[in-house]
Amino acid sequence: MRAEVKERAWEQIAAAGASALSLNAIARQMGMTGPALYRYFASRDDLITELVRDACRSLADTLRTASADGADLAGLAHALRGWALEDAHRYFLVYGTPVPGYHAPEDITGIADEIMGTLLDACTALAPEGSTAPFATHLEDHRHWAGGRAVPTAVLHRALHFWTRLHGALSLEPAGHFTGMGFGPALLFAAEVDDLMTADRT
Repeated sequence: MRAEVKERAWEQIAAAGASALSLNAIARQMGMTGPALYRYFASRDDLITELVRDACRSLADTLRTASADGADLAGLAHALRGWALEDAHRYFLVYGTPVPGYHAPEDITGIADEIMGTLLDACTALAPEGSTAPFATHLEDHRHWAGGRAVPTAVLHRALHFWTRLHGALSLEPAGHFTGMGFGPALLFAAEVDDLMTADRT
């Protein structure tokens, strides 16, 4: 029953966005009353949390599997793109516009830390010694990115640089903003990754 509710929720999100998600509407689609559905999800936020948790876990597992298979930072980037394009609504629920009035619980942050931890592990092998990042040195505490592990400034710089630029490209492609522009989004993304891989190496 919970799986069917989540499936209906994704259909609603695809049709009208996460902010329009309604347990009562899902109940009507399933031929149930609102109170009956509340036995499975106590509130709209409870349902959103389950969807976000599933999405974050899926991405964390995708990146961890890619890393275990030997993927370097570039490989993780392409694994991220593949995950995002597989289900754009799932991607935007996690990395798009926040749902008004919704605040994710701490366990979601823990899964996000796993994602960043995999990225930081890959960046550790690439960040050159002596690399500086003035903006990164102003962060009061970034150890939570990797489960309390101390993170060198050079590694943090590369991870932040990599993560923000990748999402810049990814947020445009799944939303269809490259349609009709006359180039292949995959080629643009690959060029962006190549540029990031050579950054800080000169």
